[in-house]
Amino acid sequence: MEKFFKLKEHDTKVSTEILAGITTFFAMSYIIFVNPSMLSQTGMPWGAVFIATIIASAIGTLVMGLFANVPYAQAPGMGLNAFFTYTVCFALGFSWQQALAMVFICGLVNIFITVTKIRKSIIKSIPVSLQNAIGGGIGIFIAYIGVKSAGLLNFTSDPGKNIVLESGTVIADASAVPALVTLNNPVVFLSIIGLVLTIVLLVLKVKGSILIGIFATTIIGIPMGVVDVSKIGATTGIAESFKALGTTFGAALGSQGMLSLFNDPAKIPLVLMTIFAFSLSDTFDTIGTFIGTGRRSGIFSAEDEKAMESSTGFKSKMDRALFADAIATSIGALFGTSNTTTYVESAAGIGAGGRTGLTSLTTAVLFIACIFLAPVAGMVPAAATAPALIVVGIMMMAAFKEIKWDDMDEAIPAFFAGVFMAFCYSISYGIATGFIFYCIVKLCKRQFKEVHPILIVSTLLFILNFIILAII
Repeated sequence: MEKFFKLKEHDTKVSTEILAGITTFFAMSYIIFVNPSMLSQTGMPWGAVFIATIIASAIGTLVMGLFANVPYAQAPGMGLNAFFTYTVCFALGFSWQQALAMVFICGLVNIFITVTKIRKSIIKSIPVSLQNAIGGGIGIFIAYIGVKSAGLLNFTSDPGKNIVLESGTVIADASAVPALVTLNNPVVFLSIIGLVLTIVLLVLKVKGSILIGIFATTIIGIPMGVVDVSKIGATTGIAESFKALGTTFGAALGSQGMLSLFNDPAKIPLVLMTIFAFSLSDTFDTIGTFIGTGRRSGIFSAEDEKAMESSTGFKSKMDRALFADAIATSIGALFGTSNTTTYVESAAGIGAGGRTGLTSLTTAVLFIACIFLAPVAGMVPAAATAPALIVVGIMMMAAFKEIKWDDMDEAIPAFFAGVFMAFCYSISYGIATGFIFYCIVKLCKRQFKEVHPILIVSTLLFILNFIILAII
């Protein structure tokens, strides 16, 4: 164990890594139930997506841990699964088999840009100030996810202030603003109890404080009626789910998937634009997660970044981590799920001390166990994991201190890169706005020659992506 994962070299130990892996798992275990609920709306069997989600998450996380030796977990991405369901299938009219085929191709594209070092070159082209902004921004994003999951926010609105087109179509509610919920709900009370408990444990420097907070909050939620203990012992329909998996497994490459995707010449531009949108979001979500968490925790060290200078092979952890992430999407598509990506909730395990692939291995084992213990995993409420995300967000915001906020040339791009992640509920969109305003600042200062060509191309691709999304 020590020799394989190099625990002493990373200043960690087995118990810390296992606790971190458990923490990461519970922070992201919601995807096991949310992903099937969303994708099944397209006509995919719920049980098949349930098993596919677990298998894709377990395989992707195992490769991340055993090949790259980094504490990151993978699973079908939120946002990407919504794009799969509501845009690709519902709005554009593609079948779920064709959507899976596009996800599979997206995975191949990611493998190509990883093996050819394009992904790595993108990372190296991002200025240090923007990298720190991405790290702090992910902190805000994670904390915001936690606050929403805790049920602490309510959005008030006034129907009389809707924006209405001439056709009479309502496109937005101009007055909708977030507000603190009325504190009369047991779920909200449990979230607050869990948050206070976790913060107290952290301040007192109790080892495993985040995981202890999750378990303790879950137990407290039982007498409060928030945790449903009746789920224990309920049937998971394992046999039926595996039988249904036969419907989705390989469907991406079948006659209704890949073989039908390019049959209509008129639809080929739309297919290519959709694959592009999938790939761009997937790529920058992962890059943002690695930069934001790896730089702050030292997982990707200066020596590792130096090793990245090599043009061939997988000589650095970053190389191997990017490759592990790249192959996970195609694997997930083969089993029957949307884009599998590196989860920002991995920061919860990193915050708990995870530094090596043993953390990922632990998380992967728990994913596999969920095939048989899904009701037990489902007992942990969002009110118990939300405090963990909030405190991890607090930790990650320390990256903002490295930014020169009194220098507007640096502060403006950093603000948009950091804050827009939460505003847009998307890591990649936060990075996009940061890139765009960085280029605007450099153009105004007549310093555009200082902008790395790859960053310019990435910015143009983001702008093209926004145009495409507006069209489709």
